[in-house]
Amino acid sequence: MEFTAQERYEFKRLLDGLRSKKGRGTELISLYIPPDKQISDVTSQLREEYGQASNIKSRVTRLSVQGSLESAMSRLKLIPKPPENGVVLFIGSVDIGANRTELFSAALEPPDPIVTYRYHCDSSFYLEPLEEMLADKRTFGLIVLDRREAAIGLLKGKYIESLKTLTSTVPGKQRKGGQSSHRFQQLRLIAIHDFYKRIGESANDAFLPIDPKDLEGILIGGPSPTKEEFVEGGFLHHELQRKVLAALDVSYTDESGLNELVDAAQEQLSDLEVTQDKEIMRRFMRELVSDKGLAAYGEKEVRHNLVLGAVDVLILSEDLRKTRAKIVCTNRSCDYTDSQTRSGSSEPVGTCLKCSSPLTIEEEVDIVSDLSKLAEMSGAEVKIISTEFEEGAQLFRAFGGIAAILRYKTSHI
Repeated sequence: MEFTAQERYEFKRLLDGLRSKKGRGTELISLYIPPDKQISDVTSQLREEYGQASNIKSRVTRLSVQGSLESAMSRLKLIPKPPENGVVLFIGSVDIGANRTELFSAALEPPDPIVTYRYHCDSSFYLEPLEEMLADKRTFGLIVLDRREAAIGLLKGKYIESLKTLTSTVPGKQRKGGQSSHRFQQLRLIAIHDFYKRIGESANDAFLPIDPKDLEGILIGGPSPTKEEFVEGGFLHHELQRKVLAALDVSYTDESGLNELVDAAQEQLSDLEVTQDKEIMRRFMRELVSDKGLAAYGEKEVRHNLVLGAVDVLILSEDLRKTRAKIVCTNRSCDYTDSQTRSGSSEPVGTCLKCSSPLTIEEEVDIVSDLSKLAEMSGAEVKIISTEFEEGAQLFRAFGGIAAILRYKTSHI
């Protein structure tokens, strides 16, 4: 599944919340249930774990673990069959401070299918499989070759998939007796050309079926001059030839060479991850200083432009940690309501401007979700920008993490 910017942000925030929860002992249960796993089999295992937990010496830990297992079995009764991608359960007694704990329980369907069943019990929830789903899913074609062998593969996110290996019939550099040197070299060059052609045809078969939007680029590795001969020889389909990002030196040209190629291309891959974000920020900065001034920043001004439908691209920092709350008066005879942007749950709500009664929060949503929904209503594009590069950090520090490129100029508020 391909994440939208908002889904990626919300999923990341969900993992942040789960990561922050800690147990006092090994009493936090993480259950990863694949779509084809029988719930009855999972329940049977939890019953066995419950029986084994009776051997835990610490009474407090024993009761906490057994309580978590009971909660997990109760939750499973509500799931007759795992959904399409499987289901993940997080259950256990989490530390809430002041020497107190409370039972936490959450179930979610992951964005990608769960492949392996896992039961994990620890002082923190096991999140690695979900973190891998959050990783970049973009695809790069990989080719490593010399005149003897070649390997073709794909880089999907951080996973390398080997698709095909080829070996050549190119003769060695030493000619056999009876052959003229010129004739031998001609035959050798023909064999090399034919091998490059076979590699190109295999790469075409592997890469052309991939949606061009998903195939970010092609990396080619090998010793000199082999890789240059292949790149310059036009052995790839013209649509793929345009996607060649780099030709890099690698020592191995079998399957292990695919891993070496990815390691050698870290600079190219790293640059590509932020290319789109950098371009958006450059465009925003150009508009900010231009005579047209089709740029806005700060929550108040951007929200105003979103309501007017004037926003073309909404730019939000990935590090935003605020909420938008609907505030109501606690006095039932008073109809005062307001909206408030809050930086944390401990921030005071205040008193009613009409009757001075205390105010309370009726509804609260993450500010990124709130602004993104406004953007969707007017068809604006949403970009959630990382702070891991200079312009992204500047968005957060200098512009409060909220900015926009406008369709047309509006009056300031």
